[in-house]
Amino acid sequence: MHGLGRNGPRPAAILIVDDEESIVRIVENHLIQEGYATHRALSGREAVEIAASRPVDLILLDWMMPGMNGLDTLRSIRETAGEIPVIFLTAKSEEVDKLLGLELGADDYITKPFSLRELTARIRAVLRRSAKARPAFPEDGDAGVLQRGHLRIDVSRHCVYANDAEIALTPTEMKIVHALASRPGRVFSRLQLLEIALGMEYEGYERSIDTHILNLRKKIEPDPAHPVYILTVFGVGYKFGERS
Repeated sequence: MHGLGRNGPRPAAILIVDDEESIVRIVENHLIQEGYATHRALSGREAVEIAASRPVDLILLDWMMPGMNGLDTLRSIRETAGEIPVIFLTAKSEEVDKLLGLELGADDYITKPFSLRELTARIRAVLRRSAKARPAFPEDGDAGVLQRGHLRIDVSRHCVYANDAEIALTPTEMKIVHALASRPGRVFSRLQLLEIALGMEYEGYERSIDTHILNLRKKIEPDPAHPVYILTVFGVGYKFGERS
């Protein structure tokens, strides 16, 4: 069933956020037919309240809304509801806007107008990544735990700790840091990291990896301006520090 939730057999619950009720209605009807459960919000503030109080597996978030726009809504959701996967729905198509959305923690970005078939494919892809990063039945013991310097990466539980303080990562960020930390010293190209984190359907967006790396450094590095964990290999890509 396409709509399985991350933590059990219930249908995945998708929160649709858009100030245009006609768009919400069309998307909601389609997703229900595809087997998903849905919530709807016509404003950013309503979306923040729903995300904090109801089970939500993924959020479809409009960028341009009056009052609290999509970026402000995403910031508030991250603060109150944690790392729920987010796909931006927007008329903006400039690369700088896409990178800004990714930098703030969005998992994907689809430009209006979009086909419902494409939207469904993007939702499935993000939910698959999220499910792989958050297994329904975590392993016992220390299997899947990497200790790198002051970082402890628990892959089975989708948790990263710095000096025992938990760091919240998006599913995409988790995949990147796990790939790098699993092989310290190995250089990964942007394309390789893109395939690991997002899949082949995102070929051509290699530069978006730079934004995810910037985000990761802000979260895990003692001094993001002078990283010791995620290192740049100029002209090639990135590697995890061998001395970390």
